[in-house]
Amino acid sequence: MSHDHGQDDVGAEPTAALTFIGTATTLLELGSFTILTDPNFLHRGQRAYLGKGLWSRRLTDPALQIGDLPAVDAVVLSHLHGDHFDRVARRGLDRRPPVLTTPAAARRLGSWGFDTQPLSDWQQHVFGDSDESLVVTAVPGIHARGVMGALLPPVMGSVIEHRLGDEVRHRVYVSGDTLTGDHLDAVRRRFPDIDTAVVHLGGTRVLFHTVTMDAEQGVDFLRRVRPRQAVPVHFNDYGVFRSPLSDFLLAARQAGHPDIRVVKPGERAELPSARRV
Repeated sequence: MSHDHGQDDVGAEPTAALTFIGTATTLLELGSFTILTDPNFLHRGQRAYLGKGLWSRRLTDPALQIGDLPAVDAVVLSHLHGDHFDRVARRGLDRRPPVLTTPAAARRLGSWGFDTQPLSDWQQHVFGDSDESLVVTAVPGIHARGVMGALLPPVMGSVIEHRLGDEVRHRVYVSGDTLTGDHLDAVRRRFPDIDTAVVHLGGTRVLFHTVTMDAEQGVDFLRRVRPRQAVPVHFNDYGVFRSPLSDFLLAARQAGHPDIRVVKPGERAELPSARRV
């Protein structure tokens, strides 16, 4: 696949940008690579199926349709839930780019004809060559604890590094649907220098259990991971999302985390980096 769609002019700083499509669906441009995350293209009013007879109705429309997408080098999927990979994505996405996801999700997507790359915690997949590469590392996520944890599919976070030669130019941490906890400390120990954290919020409530970070947990995520900036996603698209973005923004400001970048659906936001080659 050609790698010229995200590159700036010769001599310019390589592009790092995020386009927010809705729910946890984003397009990440890192140098000449383009990654699609958690493809959710259901329309307002359609049901997302969450397994075990659970479902939630979408309250918003995606900002882009599948036909609007550029060519992508890979799909990074945190887990197989209907608000992260749906029947529209299954029917319409190009099956050739690899889907990097949990082994459980990879088995299902493979049976649907997708090219999958299963990743367990801390496993990596590398795209590109020695001049420019993209390294995706699966990191731990906890969707729920106790009995609820056994009902929900396994989930992974992803640290995505854009490298020119041996130099990391931008490091993005996509949290996946996770609660906060000690596993985030392990991510910080391995990756102490996160430029951008894409944080799945919403305070999702399923069967009286919180299964994604609410405002308080989101602030704890920032305290543990300490990214240079955070982009909140996954906060207002479904009825099971109970913690509004405004609560997180207020709590983050009160806790002294000012670098929250709110990207509106359909907006493409440049992601600055303090790094220089």
